[in-house]
Amino acid sequence: MSFDAVIFDLDGTLLDSLEDIAAAANRVLGELGKPTYPVSDYKQLVGDGLAMLFQRALPESEGNPELKADCMRRFELAYAECWNNQSKPYDGIVDLLKNLNRRSVSLSILSNKADEFTKRCVQHFFENISFANVLGQTDRFPRKPDPASGKWLISQLGGDIDRIAYVGDTNTDMKTALGCGLHAIGVTWGFRPESELLAAGAMQICSDVGQLTDCLLCSG
Repeated sequence: MSFDAVIFDLDGTLLDSLEDIAAAANRVLGELGKPTYPVSDYKQLVGDGLAMLFQRALPESEGNPELKADCMRRFELAYAECWNNQSKPYDGIVDLLKNLNRRSVSLSILSNKADEFTKRCVQHFFENISFANVLGQTDRFPRKPDPASGKWLISQLGGDIDRIAYVGDTNTDMKTALGCGLHAIGVTWGFRPESELLAAGAMQICSDVGQLTDCLLCSG
């Protein structure tokens, strides 16, 4: 089928942002005298919100809410200085989004990145793309994979839920899609491997943007 609406994850799906996230997180860890991580390690550290990033990077923070809160505060300051230093859309993504716009497919973004930075990134990197909704993590909804935020987006979109796809690069995204009753599409150019996506219930796997284009517009 083709789809009337598509909800995208942001980091690792539309935006190659790992280096800037790693730079900000490593700055925080360094300020606290903690070991830092190679950029590649952040593929497993990110994806479930900022609190979980530091819980994984600093296991001791799980029982120390003050430490976790301090890390998050420091990260926001550090990331505000570097969020667009190295980040860029993955090759072919902007053309895909423009194609979907031309076909009148409604586009939304649902991210576990803080809402302020989600909106800032979308405005900067996708300024010529029309999105129905852009939603990052706020106190309004639990973070993904809780389906509450996704279900709210669906309520804003209306239409046939069977014709809405959710596209993401982690098990969190696939669980979110299934929890919302959406068609779950996993992409492998992001932060997690195909095996993780399949284990989490991905209905389709796309290894490049051309495959994703065919998947979303196959009857177009």
